[in-house]
Amino acid sequence: MKIFHVPCLQDNYSYLIIDESTGDAAVVDPVDPEKVIASAEQHQAKIKFVLTTHHHWDHAGGNEKIKQLVPEIKVYGGSLDKVKGCTDAVDNGDKLTLGQDVNILALHTPCHTKGHISYYVTGKEGENPAVFTGDTLFVAGCGKFFEGTAEQMYKSLCVTLASLPKPTQVYCGHEYTVKNLEFALTVEPNNEKIQQKLAWARQQRQADLQTIPSTLEEELETNPFMRVDKPEIQEKLGCKSPIDTLREVRNKKDQWRG
Repeated sequence: MKIFHVPCLQDNYSYLIIDESTGDAAVVDPVDPEKVIASAEQHQAKIKFVLTTHHHWDHAGGNEKIKQLVPEIKVYGGSLDKVKGCTDAVDNGDKLTLGQDVNILALHTPCHTKGHISYYVTGKEGENPAVFTGDTLFVAGCGKFFEGTAEQMYKSLCVTLASLPKPTQVYCGHEYTVKNLEFALTVEPNNEKIQQKLAWARQQRQADLQTIPSTLEEELETNPFMRVDKPEIQEKLGCKSPIDTLREVRNKKDQWRG
């Protein structure tokens, strides 16, 4: 499989997933349908369906338009999320196929929104899997708890997503990496992996390049929201449990003005 970024709006990413055997494609969160369709044409791919991570307009706001532009397209979205333009609701554990070699597993990752879905995508043997995490997991960060609790975000990040294979490529909904890593350093000032990744991310952005994908392994090493089970982080924040620590890290991030 091939995956292409389609930068949209100010800092959003839509993605094009292509099954190379057939040229069939899926698009993740096509907020700017014309841009996404142009990318598909450039790569000689045929868009078959939309994978919507959640209902917020900067992710689902292009669904109605893409249905007009691509007749017979299917639009998948979480059953609990009232996704605009949704033709087929998905729940945790639902499976989809794209073309000949691409398999997609829907994972319910609630908190940012009630029905948020992350899509775990596998291709041919030997290819690294990918996960499209919308606004649940960012590179070195996580989404605000708009419709859920620290308990839910802990389960979404540290149970559901953390259980995926370490080489899984992480494709998230926004280019927030530099700010997220700057904040991560306030939580773990001596974490060398964070220091190294921040230096790299700043170089990428200065060159107008993406910082995405990350890998699950990198997130487990650098993302404070996925490291809340570490005793030294709990101690630093004066918390007794991973869930309390996650709540505290989120509160600090919400107030942080970096």
